[in-house]
Amino acid sequence: MATFAEFVAMCHRLEATPKRREREDIIASFLKTLPESEVAPAVYFTIGRVFGERDSRVLNVSYMTVAKISSHARQASLSHEPSTIEMVWRNFCEIAERSGEGSSKRRENMLRALFGSASSEEATYMAKILFGEMRHGVSEGVMLSAITRASGLSLEKVRRAHMVTGDIGETARIALYHPAQIEVGITLFVPVKPMLAESEEDFSTILEEHGGRTALEFKFDGARIQIHKKEEKVKIFSRRLSDVTESLPEVVEVASDLHAGECIVEGEVIAFREKPMAFQELMKRFRRISGVERAASEIPIRLFLFDILTCEGKSLLDEPNMKRWEMLQSITPPRLLAERTVVTSVQEAETFFRRALEAGHEGLMAKDLHSPYQPGNRGKRWFKIKKADTVDCVILAADWGSGRRQGWLSNYHLGVYDEENDEYLVVGKTFKGLTDEEFSSITARLLSIKTDESDWTVSVKPEIIVEVAFNEIQRSPSYKSGFALRFARITRFREDKSEPDTLERLRTMFERQFEKKGRL
Repeated sequence: MATFAEFVAMCHRLEATPKRREREDIIASFLKTLPESEVAPAVYFTIGRVFGERDSRVLNVSYMTVAKISSHARQASLSHEPSTIEMVWRNFCEIAERSGEGSSKRRENMLRALFGSASSEEATYMAKILFGEMRHGVSEGVMLSAITRASGLSLEKVRRAHMVTGDIGETARIALYHPAQIEVGITLFVPVKPMLAESEEDFSTILEEHGGRTALEFKFDGARIQIHKKEEKVKIFSRRLSDVTESLPEVVEVASDLHAGECIVEGEVIAFREKPMAFQELMKRFRRISGVERAASEIPIRLFLFDILTCEGKSLLDEPNMKRWEMLQSITPPRLLAERTVVTSVQEAETFFRRALEAGHEGLMAKDLHSPYQPGNRGKRWFKIKKADTVDCVILAADWGSGRRQGWLSNYHLGVYDEENDEYLVVGKTFKGLTDEEFSSITARLLSIKTDESDWTVSVKPEIIVEVAFNEIQRSPSYKSGFALRFARITRFREDKSEPDTLERLRTMFERQFEKKGRL
């Protein structure tokens, strides 16, 4: 067993190097020293998590409570038996599993006992894990590369296993201790990371990328879901891999209409009453576990399916999109299918785009007919085409407001993801677009995920995604990203998304601006 102090020592080495390759080597060397039971917890801890992505458990201990307990942690005595990584993780699990009357106090007492048995330095890193802010430059991408180095497997196989299992700790355990099983297949009732799309506004570019022929589908302003069915048993998972079955009884009922005993299908649910309703209306239903029957009558929903991942026990991930669509058609009543057409010209694409907008939908998806389903992958096999210039940004920090907004965190630092350097970069700030009620609720959410605070600014975990409308993208010497959104305004919260748009997309949009206007 590895002691938690050894984990802390590894973190110090990570903090001491700015080089990604060295960080990967440090993690790989450490992982190879661990017993099987400690691999997954060590991976979670290193990237600032307690549990895997599919694990719905949470500690339910506030930021202020953790900060107070960690600041009073005593130095471990010489006679103290050192905690192992597994012991710390088991304690976190027990805290998360406490529920019922008086559970809040019990969780706090258990956390106090855990921190009290640690040295002050160990307590500091326990708090960093709980805050999700390790500050040593190790993201999920770095960790996947480190697992590759530790196991000797290819990065492609490790990434694929991660996308299918939806759990980076489990992927590491398999890679290091059961490498022959790394080509893990889809497991029913275990959600798979969804395939992602790039944004594009030019149909001619899409047709060129897809070989002159592409499948267009209505893009819905709803929440993406994955339905797992085996006979009468049905489970529904969100885009973030959370179980939302109880919130969507109508979808469970509709799943019985699928002509397959066992399958995994993917689709979108939207709020719908005579015509599509706003995304915010759907969010009043999504993930709700109480008053569901009443909410269902007030906010009816519709389901549209657009892909199938397995059928009767056979994986379809490597089958081309065209074949998967045919398989989906064969088991799905027409009323449940997304509207779709195959086009070979810009004119056909624009006509279908107008149809989607006239029907009240968000835009279109364009899919390469020959593309396999690549879980978690974002590339040019799938494109999304929207009607307005918006960017999905992540809130990285927020400033305290003044005047009418005093007492609220109301000036938001907006970021996109830089894939090349594996980091989030600010592209603007805004306080526009929210109501007073939203200012109040977002302040509470931001404080619950706070990682640092100065007199005016609160830094937060990169968890809250917002859709941002803007007038123009400008070059900016002030931001490391090199870009700034002019007249940025938040149009909605993207509760269905866990990742913002990329810096590369912003670069592409910036260049496109000059197709219709000049530049200096």
